Amino acid sequence: MTFLLLIALAVAPGLVYRVGPRLRRVGLTFWVRARFDPAVHGLPPREQFDAHRAGQPPSADRSKEIQAIAHDAREGDWRPAAAYVDAAGQDWDERWSRLEVLQQIADEGDTWLDDWLRARPDDCTAATVHAQLLVHRAWAIRGDGYAHDVPAGRMARFMVQLNAAMEAARKAAPLAPKDPGPWVVMVTAARGLRYEHDEFRPLWKELVTRAPYHYAGHCQALEYWCAKWAGSRKLMMKFAERAARNAPAGSPLAGIYLHALHELARRSGLSALPSSHTAKDLLESVARSLNQVPDEDQRVHRLRHLLAQYLVKARRYDAALEQFRLIGPWCGAEPWTKERNPVAAFDLARGTAAIRARQN
Repeated sequence: MTFLLLIALAVAPGLVYRVGPRLRRVGLTFWVRARFDPAVHGLPPREQFDAHRAGQPPSADRSKEIQAIAHDAREGDWRPAAAYVDAAGQDWDERWSRLEVLQQIADEGDTWLDDWLRARPDDCTAATVHAQLLVHRAWAIRGDGYAHDVPAGRMARFMVQLNAAMEAARKAAPLAPKDPGPWVVMVTAARGLRYEHDEFRPLWKELVTRAPYHYAGHCQALEYWCAKWAGSRKLMMKFAERAARNAPAGSPLAGIYLHALHELARRSGLSALPSSHTAKDLLESVARSLNQVPDEDQRVHRLRHLLAQYLVKARRYDAALEQFRLIGPWCGAEPWTKERNPVAAFDLARGTAAIRARQN
């Protein structure tokens, strides 16, 4: 009897609406595997799936440029690294992205960074990379667990390192008064240092005065406003919704709302996601905003995966299908990678979007 029911569900997708959620999922799974033709819906075949990446990798030229900078740094020459960041000018998002590359290189060996700081003690870029490195190493000491799971000794070293990072960032800030970079470091460190709201807000104001739509800065502030740090669900969602509505065209900033939903889902499950008509409309607004972000922007790839899942959850299937078309064969990102079988989870979600599009 069970076998016959599963076959019926697989053959007749409309029937799945009249059974419970678990059987509905089973029925869709069978239908997607047996009868779903991706090409009919403008989607790549399963044979092209790549579960190792979220999206198209950076261009070969960009990868070679970064490899050359890392090589020169290991050889003791910091000047290509400095030129790499300077080439971004006052595109603060791109500049921060390049600073993060230098921080990662420095984390493998920072003698070249010490030489840079000695050669140019008034260089804000070098000082900011140094402050970033201190923050990164602080979190490496602490780990990703909840505070009560971190041994007291490790927590003490974490706090010492974070205070050093905060001090380094404060010293870097006046070296280039227009640069928001040091303030991003301060906002990040403030979370770990448990700054009160009235201590945090002045730092945030300084950052957004310099760069109102700074993506990484908003990501760090969102973490601060999470319930697990210094905020609450309400404060986090208010912050994320405001960022999404204010995001300019071509910026990934609207994706901050997806990060907030991801935090809710991680803590309380998908059932905790906002389900109002307004919340669902905001998701579609986020989709329209992200569709204007250039494909070469690596940040938008991971955001599209989250967006596609939440659009399916919100039953905005046409918008979800559009995202799956943009995603293509890449499925190496959350939320799929959190599943036991990421490829199957991705395939089921895109199949669900495809067969239900234009039905609601």
